[in-house]
Amino acid sequence: MKDPTASLGTLLRHLTELLDGAVEDSYRAEGLDYRPRFTPVIRVLLASGPSSIRTIADYAGISHSAVSQTVSQMVMQKWVKYGQGGDGRERIVSLTASAKRKIDSLERCWAATSIAAADLDRSLSVPLSRVLQEAIEALDQRPFSTRLLSANATLKKREKAGDV
Repeated sequence: MKDPTASLGTLLRHLTELLDGAVEDSYRAEGLDYRPRFTPVIRVLLASGPSSIRTIADYAGISHSAVSQTVSQMVMQKWVKYGQGGDGRERIVSLTASAKRKIDSLERCWAATSIAAADLDRSLSVPLSRVLQEAIEALDQRPFSTRLLSANATLKKREKAGDV
């Protein structure tokens, strides 16, 4: 991307496309029909066993809606399946037998991705992983929605003062 006026959102989407596209290609090369967005769900299920959508969302730090959409895709691709929770109201997500057989291949891909990410970090003036963690921590302290409200208030003050 060469656009010097690209916004933060545009830059983040482009970066994600570049990273996810390459990672998805590596999964295909390994013979896996798998998307990078499945990884947080699989990692939670490997660490915690069968879990509710809410538990997966909380553990992975992803919205309930995003996890629900991802799990629906994973069910269609037979990576996970639904079962009933203890009280019958909650659906529990678990790995399919087919997914369990593919874990070694997935872990190989994850290890390669980790090595490639470390290589990328070494190529940058500041490691991307550190910047991303700092950004997440800063947004945990003061959400972007709060920052937008403040920015809009600043713009209104400038407009009243005739500075815009």
